[in-house]
Amino acid sequence: MSTYDYDVLVIGGGAGGLSSAGIATNLGAKTAMVEREALGGDCTWTGCIPSKTLLKAAKVVHQARNASRYGLTDQPFEVDFPGVMEHVRTVRREVYEDADRPEIFENMGIDVRSGTARFVDSHTVSITGSEGTEQVTARFIIIAAGARAFVPPIDGLERVPVLTNEDLFDLDEQPQCLAIIGAGPIGTEMAQAFTRLGTEVTVLDMSDRILQNDDAHLADELQQVLEKEGVKYLLDADVEGVTRSDSVTTITATVDGETVEVDADAVLLATGRTANVEQLNLDAAGVAYSPRGVTVDEQCRTNQRHIYAVGDVTGRYQFTHMSGHMAKVALTNALLKLPSTIDATHVPWVTYTDPELAHVGAFPADLEAEGVEYETYRFPFDKLDRAITEGETTGWIKVYSKGLTGTILGVSILGAHAGEMISTFALAMRNGVTLRNIGDTIHPYPAWGEGVKRVADQWYVQKQSPTFTRALKTVFGYRGPVIEPDPERII
Repeated sequence: MSTYDYDVLVIGGGAGGLSSAGIATNLGAKTAMVEREALGGDCTWTGCIPSKTLLKAAKVVHQARNASRYGLTDQPFEVDFPGVMEHVRTVRREVYEDADRPEIFENMGIDVRSGTARFVDSHTVSITGSEGTEQVTARFIIIAAGARAFVPPIDGLERVPVLTNEDLFDLDEQPQCLAIIGAGPIGTEMAQAFTRLGTEVTVLDMSDRILQNDDAHLADELQQVLEKEGVKYLLDADVEGVTRSDSVTTITATVDGETVEVDADAVLLATGRTANVEQLNLDAAGVAYSPRGVTVDEQCRTNQRHIYAVGDVTGRYQFTHMSGHMAKVALTNALLKLPSTIDATHVPWVTYTDPELAHVGAFPADLEAEGVEYETYRFPFDKLDRAITEGETTGWIKVYSKGLTGTILGVSILGAHAGEMISTFALAMRNGVTLRNIGDTIHPYPAWGEGVKRVADQWYVQKQSPTFTRALKTVFGYRGPVIEPDPERII
């Protein structure tokens, strides 16, 4: 063991790498972390932080222009687009300074290296930086190299300037017309943000609906909200090519058998992400991988028992929160020798539009395919008092659970603060808390979280037994009605 330079070497300084290095050093391991760009990775610089900051600015504009919803006067709001983007960049820099600076990790005892890491063999990595190349060895290696925007094979794309999330937030000039290829979470969030800021936005996607991995009914309701705000959609669209003339990019697509052309002065690719595996020289370490990413088992271990991979580079769960979870799983197995596996059952995700769309657990189609019996319990936001007071009444909470026990199997939410609500359900599912337990728990009124209790109350409503009610009436002489169960009744 003493022949290695480090106990743990982490390749990559994004969410997965930072978590891995922090856990390793806290467990007493001599740790090094290599990052070729700035620490913080996609989340801090090109993903979560800048996108949510832009969404907030766009929401402020939208609320000001629609202030009459709250009994105020609509404001003719002028957008300072360069100022907005500078604000976005300032916020991400503040996050970096507060949480991601190398000094923070160096003060924890982590050796932070700047450069590009490549395997020499299964225990040796070369690091090429501004001052040359060196080699370091480690007993355990954690691959957390992340992912980058996927560029689809569209004819002419290589000859046309396009944006991805990696350079979108460096814009200073607002596009008048923005075409977005991809109606997943990134494309959907940015469509709403830019529309609210005053850009004409058209979204193209090969699927027949937006947010393919979410509840179809709730995704459709969200699409209607976005269309009302001005987003234009071309779905079931086969994008065949792009051309550029002067300052206009033309996208040619086939929709319902007809050729359609979309002109825009900027194009955003939101077509998914691809793992950063090419520069790692994984073959030298004998690490198995595929076009999807580094291959790992449920313990985050590669085919080399001392090498683990976490986060986006595995291609499995491209969420910041899953990168942190996988880091914990990997280091628990590597350093503590305690069996730990990825919790794939309770993975929540959120699209941070207004309203938000969130999910955790199984969908009805999953349960039906597995032959699992379940019931669906619903509660609308327009019956949630906090939503009514704030004028945020669009959406539903939908819970799929065991009818008899109230065991929660899956949850989809469209509505304000859905991301916070879904966290409660994820906690409940992981710890076996049932709808009955939630319904019996006192929730503060009028909080957004009361929606969690109200949907749990629907389980009680459906469990109401007419036979039991009649028995009570007979024994105690009660004179009220016998209410028959009704799946459509919501209280």
